[in-house]
Amino acid sequence: METALIALAAYCLGSISFAVFVSKLMGLPDPRGYGSKNPGATNVLRSGSKLAAALTLLGDTGKGALAVWLATLWTGSSAVSGAEAPIAGAMAFLGHLYPAFHGFRGGKGVATAAGVLLAIDPWLGLGVLASFGVMVLFFRMVSLASITAALFAPFWAFWLFGARPVVPAVAAIAILLIWRHHENIGRILRGEESRLGQGKT
Repeated sequence: METALIALAAYCLGSISFAVFVSKLMGLPDPRGYGSKNPGATNVLRSGSKLAAALTLLGDTGKGALAVWLATLWTGSSAVSGAEAPIAGAMAFLGHLYPAFHGFRGGKGVATAAGVLLAIDPWLGLGVLASFGVMVLFFRMVSLASITAALFAPFWAFWLFGARPVVPAVAAIAILLIWRHHENIGRILRGEESRLGQGKT
């Protein structure tokens, strides 16, 4: 029962869309109605407000980390040794993708996933972010970097912690993140995905 309540609370926390909330607070258009229609920091940046995009990024990352931290605080178990904190992180991530408070129309979850992984273990988060950074540096495609980092995340988790509950939780986050990028995968395969510094083709 305790694990179920933690999972539900984490999902509700993840369901708070900071892109929608910040945009409304600052009098900006709903990010689900322009650009990629994705309620995330990148799309909010298209509104022209760097502050709104930064606040969205901070909020989306923070809610993932907060879900993990609160679970560890409640249970007294570390995020690596126990099952509740990784489950909380995965459920917060699910809430971001399919938010109950916003018609289940959420973002792609990159920032929230980063917050979850960093809160579970800084080395895990930094390893995945390093994979992301290398791909951005060489290919200048954020979507490809996100997908690649997601693919590496479960391997990083297993290498660091072995067969612990954190590994399947990280794998679930990775699978969902890749699924949310299925349209980007199609554009990458067709050579149509935009790169940093150039517009969409």
